[in-house]
Amino acid sequence: MTLDPYYETMYILRPDIPEEEVESHLTKYRDMLVEVGADVLDNQMRGKRRLAYPIDKHKEGIYVQLSHNGDGQQVAVLEKAMRLSEDVIRYLTVKQEGPLPAPRVVPGSEPAAAPQEQPAANSEAAS
Repeated sequence: MTLDPYYETMYILRPDIPEEEVESHLTKYRDMLVEVGADVLDNQMRGKRRLAYPIDKHKEGIYVQLSHNGDGQQVAVLEKAMRLSEDVIRYLTVKQEGPLPAPRVVPGSEPAAAPQEQPAANSEAAS
């Protein structure tokens, strides 16, 4: 585990945009970071959630979390693009000190042998 600083950007998209457009925003901001030399560590769509208070007359929003590593100059480029976008209603970037986030395991991408090993271990423990 390294204790290198990294950045987490959480942004909220309008709830009324279609699913295809949400995916295009995910790839747009990820590609933008790669173009300016940052490493994208994780990009997660957290889904549609109710807001604590209305923002631009919206009561819900689509939350997206983006973890990235770089020299800090990429934050200004990313936040300027989000500020100019009509689909992003809020964003916040925080510099994190501590261990880098563990790579996320996407369901369906894990090896098929792993689930079969668990029942064998449980049957040995039972006997």
